Amino acid sequence: MPELPEVETLCRGLRAAVVGRTIRHVVVRQARLRLPIPPDLPSVLPGLTLRSVSRRAKYLLIDLGRGSLILHLGMSGSLRILPQGTPAGKHDHLDLLLDQELMIRLSDPRRFGAVLWTQTDAGGHPLLKDLGIEPLSAPFDGPWLYAHTRGKKGSIKQALMDGRFIAGIGNIYANEALFGAGIHPRTPAGRLGPARCERLAAAIRETLNAALAAGGSSLRDFVHTTGESGYFQVQWRVYGRAGLPCPRCTTPLRQMRQGARSTFYCPKCQK
Repeated sequence: MPELPEVETLCRGLRAAVVGRTIRHVVVRQARLRLPIPPDLPSVLPGLTLRSVSRRAKYLLIDLGRGSLILHLGMSGSLRILPQGTPAGKHDHLDLLLDQELMIRLSDPRRFGAVLWTQTDAGGHPLLKDLGIEPLSAPFDGPWLYAHTRGKKGSIKQALMDGRFIAGIGNIYANEALFGAGIHPRTPAGRLGPARCERLAAAIRETLNAALAAGGSSLRDFVHTTGESGYFQVQWRVYGRAGLPCPRCTTPLRQMRQGARSTFYCPKCQK
């Protein structure tokens, strides 16, 4: 699933290429995604100009003045900027045809994504209004993490995966950040002291920024708006590396399940 760095990479690519362009035509080939594409989009969107592109957690927000598109890529979705007339493939479900012969194409083989339209504040949409703090925002730091983990009995890994607590970190980057901070994934969140919270907040920010610099991680279907892959997967230190030596101490890395998701860690370096 595209996680925060992948969605932010798409956001930046779209922002650079399409802000200021006008939608001329909308083609919907398959409306039955996880949340169906609204049937009136082909009549509502033409003539509207893309004013801005932003991200909230793993959602893309496209401001069109009279309303906003909210997009989620699900497990396998991608957005590409292509020349108009590019032949559509089996899983190309939506085209936004813009001026200057460009288009934005949504592909989603598993159809777990969503394309929604709202004419009210996008941030107040039911999918977004209860999301937690953005981990790359200025307010997110060690003192914030310490204050907001007091009384939490669940594991710190599960806390990082809770989008109502911190928005959009995702499984890959939670694993990598906990390794960077030297914190065992099963550690109760409420037992982290100020120093470990400071280390973890810094590791989260460092991990996400490194992934952004590498264009995200390309697993299965994720590509940039240009069709290129991300390369952060070559920098993974623990994720997907069970049985391989820890890059710090050479102890074999381990894998366990937490909340139906795989967790990878070093039993020696992470306490």
